[in-house]
Amino acid sequence: VTSASCGDPVQEFVRDVTSGRRFQQKEPTMTSKSKAKPRLSGRMLPIMHPDAAGIDIGAEEIFVAVPPDRDIDSVRPFGTFTRDLIALADWLHHCNIRSVAMESTGVYWIPLYQILETHGFEVFLVNAHHVKNVPGRKSDVSDCQWIQYLHSVGLLKASFRPPDEICVLRSLWRHREGLVQMAAEHIQHMQKALSQMNLQLHHVLSDIVGVSGTAILDAILAGERDPAKLANLCNRRIRSPRQTVAKSLEGDYRPEHLFALRQSLAAYRFYKHLMAEVDLELAQKMRKLPRAEHAPDKRPPGTKKRIYQRAGNEPSFDLKAELFRIAGVDLTDVPGISTLTAHTVLMEVGTDVSRFRNASAFASWLGLCPEKQVSGGKVLYTRTRKVKNRAAIALRLGAHCLYHAQNYLGDFYRKMKWRLGAPAAVTATAHKLARIVYHMLSTRQPYSDEVFARSDQQISARAEMRLRKQAAELGFQLAPIIETA
Repeated sequence: VTSASCGDPVQEFVRDVTSGRRFQQKEPTMTSKSKAKPRLSGRMLPIMHPDAAGIDIGAEEIFVAVPPDRDIDSVRPFGTFTRDLIALADWLHHCNIRSVAMESTGVYWIPLYQILETHGFEVFLVNAHHVKNVPGRKSDVSDCQWIQYLHSVGLLKASFRPPDEICVLRSLWRHREGLVQMAAEHIQHMQKALSQMNLQLHHVLSDIVGVSGTAILDAILAGERDPAKLANLCNRRIRSPRQTVAKSLEGDYRPEHLFALRQSLAAYRFYKHLMAEVDLELAQKMRKLPRAEHAPDKRPPGTKKRIYQRAGNEPSFDLKAELFRIAGVDLTDVPGISTLTAHTVLMEVGTDVSRFRNASAFASWLGLCPEKQVSGGKVLYTRTRKVKNRAAIALRLGAHCLYHAQNYLGDFYRKMKWRLGAPAAVTATAHKLARIVYHMLSTRQPYSDEVFARSDQQISARAEMRLRKQAAELGFQLAPIIETA
């Protein structure tokens, strides 16, 4: 490291004079946060998208770069207000821009993405890891120029984004998931208040916010303290003896804990009311989705032996029928995939999987396959990528539920767990579930176990042929075992 690089003014002056930069005319500065306007030289790659622009998105300011021959100021800053975004789109039209690339920065890209899409631009939403600049000075101006250059030479690939109608449902479903989580937090607050009063109701009843639990809680908050009367409020389906329930309701009813219990119960009911409103909105939006092509009017009977039971946090409408109508196949026939899991997958991916070239690409997008990295003939890394994908999380949860399943997927999970361990077994089984979902959505064929049975027969036949070949090489001949009575 020289003294000039450490900030010595004498060495910097000598270096600038020898290079001639002290006598060069300065370029006009920009009235923005970033003053420098670096130039990209040495462009040796062919231009694939001549009408391309690059955008660096921020919370308060957006920098846009276009080719240098389109405007005197090829880089311009814009605000983040709606009129500023519309002015940005008008300037891109004035510069004859057709394609735009931007990073997926938080949620700041969503308004700009929607405005540019409505104005007819081809928008590339790019992963931030794919547009990292070379080491050097970093500024908003250089970032947008770098994105524009990478997009113009065809080095950027657009991220997957489902159709707009699916994005609407996805936003509502994610909002509902947040409401479910907040309602669950208030259930925990109620359990804490009961524990502080030494009321063991949540250890006797499986659901304290069910019919029996809410009736008992309302009676407690109304002033009832007799354990026998409180236990008689239980529904007839409660399996716990009434004496045990009454025994669990003997405690220290302190006013501060009763106050916390009252507020937690009110907050839980408030979030349940909000969830009901979201369910109505979801039902209206899902009815507007078109029916899948060649989908039967009536859903065929399922292949699962267990009777379908609605989960406690499922929407109030018939979600299973709506999913079959828009997808054309019943994803809940697959072992390990419930109605909520199928709904999560369809809301994150959509019903059209043609954007993925095959099932392997679909599993790679979900982050359910190993990312093998080799350098110098040595394998450096073989683990799966860390991907935050709600569909992948749902498939992993479905795979985890197959531990006791008496079917092919259950046998596969147990075999992988014995060979690789539980975490790898969950990933491998979720990978197989992802392939099944891709096949069902792409071919519109229902789920069937016969494919796996044929695969097992082919594996057994190949193993038998391999053994016969090895025996013949050693001079032996295999003969089947004949069972005698």
